[in-house]
Amino acid sequence: MRHGARHASSCLLFASSTSTPSTSQSYQAFSGFLPLKSSPIASLQSSKWGQFAGQKRTMFIQTQSTPNPSSVMFYPGKTVMEVGSADFPNARSAMNSPLAKALYGIDGITRVFFGSDFVTVTKSDDVSWDILKPEIFAAIMDFYSSGKPLFLDSNTSASMDTAILEDDSETVAMIKELLETRIRPAVQDDGGDIEYRGFDPDTGIVKLRMQGACSGCPSSSVTLKSGIENMLMHYVPEVKGVEQELDDIDEEATLPG
Repeated sequence: MRHGARHASSCLLFASSTSTPSTSQSYQAFSGFLPLKSSPIASLQSSKWGQFAGQKRTMFIQTQSTPNPSSVMFYPGKTVMEVGSADFPNARSAMNSPLAKALYGIDGITRVFFGSDFVTVTKSDDVSWDILKPEIFAAIMDFYSSGKPLFLDSNTSASMDTAILEDDSETVAMIKELLETRIRPAVQDDGGDIEYRGFDPDTGIVKLRMQGACSGCPSSSVTLKSGIENMLMHYVPEVKGVEQELDDIDEEATLPG
């Protein structure tokens, strides 16, 4: 939806650390030519950094805002998901991913989502991005320097919801192809994703699940109806509407506390 706009709305972060016992890590942020506020992150001074003694690590991390003010996209400059995407609506669902688990270890994080080359992080309303961003930058840099896999169990890593199966009807195959080739790329540009949950041929209703920044976004209902629904109904006459489906895990994530 906002192709090519990342350079205008993102800040480029330069994160460099030399891991010695006396080193303090700091991050410098730039947006255009105006420096943003940054400060040393003393909390990163830990004995675990000793194993990287003398090793210089440099990483450029870009951030981009999303239509959801509670979600920000982080681009580590590296591939995140080789195939598909992964959504972690609560800390329990993040146990299979060292990076997602580390991000949930930061107070105020309520959702984590992995895209092809970005990580979307969603926060609670009572904490500011000025406080969270340095900790998120540190967690991402620490993960990519650790050599750990993105998932402990690779078999559960990516969702293949739009893969066309042999027993899919022509209508379902067309819906999946549109979701994968036309709709998903646009939704991912805003830091989220959609998951196909099924099609009822009797009612003509397509069931979808919103993920990442799109989940809980104030404009998600507009995206679902005005964008996704209109496109599917235009190209697939059998589609009469689109409805959002919530899992128990999504409903738990929306509960306070």
